[in-house]
Amino acid sequence: MIDAAAEIDELEATLERRFRTARTPATVAGEPVELLHPANADDLISEDDFVQDDRLPYWADIWPSSQALAERVARLGGSGRRAVEFGCGIGLVLTAAARAGYEALATDYYEDALLFARVNVWRNAGAAIGTRYVDWRALPDDLGKFDLVLASDVLYERQYGVLMAEAFARALAPGGAAILADPGRLARDDFLAEASRRGLAVYAAEPVPFAAGDVRQTITLFEIGWP
Repeated sequence: MIDAAAEIDELEATLERRFRTARTPATVAGEPVELLHPANADDLISEDDFVQDDRLPYWADIWPSSQALAERVARLGGSGRRAVEFGCGIGLVLTAAARAGYEALATDYYEDALLFARVNVWRNAGAAIGTRYVDWRALPDDLGKFDLVLASDVLYERQYGVLMAEAFARALAPGGAAILADPGRLARDDFLAEASRRGLAVYAAEPVPFAAGDVRQTITLFEIGWP
């Protein structure tokens, strides 16, 4: 049997060889975390990826919306329940989910994001998470149903409103809950309209002020579920 801690040690060492990395401290619900991530997302920009589908390495940054969502998730009780995040980035939100007791699945459009998320959740929550490459334009039929569906700052392209509404509708189990954190991106209204058309209901829309250095945002946490 492969020792999980040794596997994470090896993965972390591999990432540090492949990338110029940094470690950023943060807190979630008053508890410290330290996140391993690429030192500069601009280093990862690929002209081929951008030409193919306008893809940029947003996953490598720690976004205010992910911090707001992690704070909310940390207060939930997840024992015995399953959570999935669409666009997991480096794993901050799933660190909160794992600490709250959820069995977590990380999904992202970048394989490297999944690797960083595995390391960060293990280091900060002591939990092994599942990972899966997921393209929102071609959702896998066998992704499954989840008690908690999560996403933060994923609506920055117009097409993503429809795609994310479809992802939420297909992944959310009956009686489950979904939370979307959004700072006012382009496709937010499209997402809300499409979610409604698929039978989902928005039960709350809580504005959360965020301030750090020169960054000032109001992030809305949309709580979504089946009627």
